[in-house]
Amino acid sequence: MIGASNVFGLAVAAAISLFGLGSGAALAIVVGVLVEVPVMLSVVGLVKRTRLWYEVRSAV
Repeated sequence: MIGASNVFGLAVAAAISLFGLGSGAALAIVVGVLVEVPVMLSVVGLVKRTRLWYEVRSAV
């Protein structure tokens, strides 16, 4: 996990150094990193709770 978090930190640092602190690209990188994991965990939780809606019933 530590190695993966370093990649996000590097992406944020690169965006800020390349585009500047006040740019939209740097803001998008920071917001994307902070929002991505909670959104993905929420989607997984939703799919797990509603899996009976889309599971194929066996015709045996």
